[in-house]
Amino acid sequence: MSEKFKFLASSYPESPGVYLMKNGQGHILYVGKAKSLRKRLSSYFQRSAGHTPKTVALVSHIRQIDILLTSTEKEALLLESGLIKKHRPRYNIVLKDDKQYVLFKLDKQAEYPRLYITRKAARDGSVYFGPFTSAAAARTVWKLLGKVFPLRKCTDSTFKNRVRPCLYHDIHQCWAPCVKDVDSTLYNDMVHRVEMLLSGRSGELVESLRRKMKAASNEMAFEQAAEFRDQIRAVQKTVEGQVAVIHDNRDRDVIGLAENEQGLGLGLLFIRQGRLLDEKQFFWPGLTLDEGVEVVESFIVQFYGPGRFIPSLIIVPFEPEESLLTEVLVDRGGQSVRIASPQNTREKKLLGLAKSVAGQARERKDTITTRLQRVLRLREEPARIECVDASHLGGTNMRVGQVVFEEGRRNKEASRLYSFPELEDTSDDYAALAAWARRRMESGPPWPDLVLIDGGRGQLSAVENALSECLDDGCWELAAIAKGESRRAGELGDFIFRPGRKNPMPVKPGSAELLFLQKVRDTAHRFVLGRQRRARKKAVLSSELTALPGIGPKTARILWDAFESLDVMLEADQQAINALPTLGAKRAAKIFDALQALKASRTA
Repeated sequence: MSEKFKFLASSYPESPGVYLMKNGQGHILYVGKAKSLRKRLSSYFQRSAGHTPKTVALVSHIRQIDILLTSTEKEALLLESGLIKKHRPRYNIVLKDDKQYVLFKLDKQAEYPRLYITRKAARDGSVYFGPFTSAAAARTVWKLLGKVFPLRKCTDSTFKNRVRPCLYHDIHQCWAPCVKDVDSTLYNDMVHRVEMLLSGRSGELVESLRRKMKAASNEMAFEQAAEFRDQIRAVQKTVEGQVAVIHDNRDRDVIGLAENEQGLGLGLLFIRQGRLLDEKQFFWPGLTLDEGVEVVESFIVQFYGPGRFIPSLIIVPFEPEESLLTEVLVDRGGQSVRIASPQNTREKKLLGLAKSVAGQARERKDTITTRLQRVLRLREEPARIECVDASHLGGTNMRVGQVVFEEGRRNKEASRLYSFPELEDTSDDYAALAAWARRRMESGPPWPDLVLIDGGRGQLSAVENALSECLDDGCWELAAIAKGESRRAGELGDFIFRPGRKNPMPVKPGSAELLFLQKVRDTAHRFVLGRQRRARKKAVLSSELTALPGIGPKTARILWDAFESLDVMLEADQQAINALPTLGAKRAAKIFDALQALKASRTA
């Protein structure tokens, strides 16, 4: 056991920065930021400081402190947030459910705007509405609006290159401005109605639609009156679940805290245009209200990350002491943001409601990750699972696909595809997995809590041997999932192997744990096969494209960047080809003729 850490204040500067507290094995226990590193670190080792139980336990495990200097305290705050998300230290307030919630985006910059669902807000002049914690509920509302407000549904790329109306036009859910002469005034009037609805002006919108319905009825335009009637019903159905809690048009989030016997809960209310749109709970076991300020500040930095919609007001259960958080949120959201305690009776009631939501939060003891820890006999709960699958096409195009699941949910952005030119013309899965293991070690953290390998004992041994140096320190946990006797993916008889065991793990067929591992394995399998097939198809199409006169590799690259598929290229008109960058009129005409010749040969 390593010796107790001896703190010497003079070893640390009085400048801003980030400190990383580590245990005897070098694992990061806590990441913090400070305006003065010397003063902040000294406070941990003062006996009269009155530390919380969590801090006392943290200090007892410290064996090393590393520091990273920054120019300002703001830079330290941003660096601290990034390191917490990357390393997920045990003693930090780690936001496990930090996924981006869905938003409605109304793209008002386009000639014919469209309404669609996104998870990221950008400073592009669009109107955003949300967030919705339930993607299914958001899609239901979107479909309902699409039935009565026939805005275009296609992407900008498809819109520019479409030559005939799509299915949405056939079922009367789109006016098809892509190919038809649609009156922009009428279209923008419909866009304005949708914007009124999403901006909370539903009462004003309904009254306007009723006037138009009555006028259409008086003029004997019954079909048009029926359309206005359907729009009124859609508006009422959309807003009926949103409770008016405050009579103003301001967007605000409200954060409340509540302590119970298990730990500290946080309740978050999403209030848009005075209506309670949604709510969310978070929970940290073992914490108390004494750590409430740290919890809220850390939560705000992690939750309101880049790309997330940030309201103009965030109500918190205490008086904020610094404007540093506000500066960070303004930089991320691009608009004025205020973090404040309740200023009036209505806001105090909202805080009380958020506190009630927080009081209902509890630790989820029997999650899929805790069950995996128990059934696979892992040292720790596998919060981050990386699954790998080696695949090749007849000995060529050897690839290893890696997918990541965090807290039981897939993190698509963390997916990786590894290629190994040195293994070309081989079908050696073992060598590919071993090469992946070495590449993965070089790429650095965040490290997985569990690596799941698509294969049997042989594949497991290949990765284990490649990671032998790391595994000596107990760095990663490994498991392999092999198909049953019929070799059919997903059958109940799949086997789970672990290092050091000759026989499979006693995982019950049809259990939630086995079904989850099968899901993770199948996700990795589909990912690597999909990427391989996409690359092969693109190579075949590219060769077909470059065989045409006047189209070389560079020109083919320009065409692929502008059009999403070869079919879209063949349907493109002369004007679309002329608009491509770096192509002159004569060359564009030659390329257009070549594409038309290819199109004719395909239909012959």
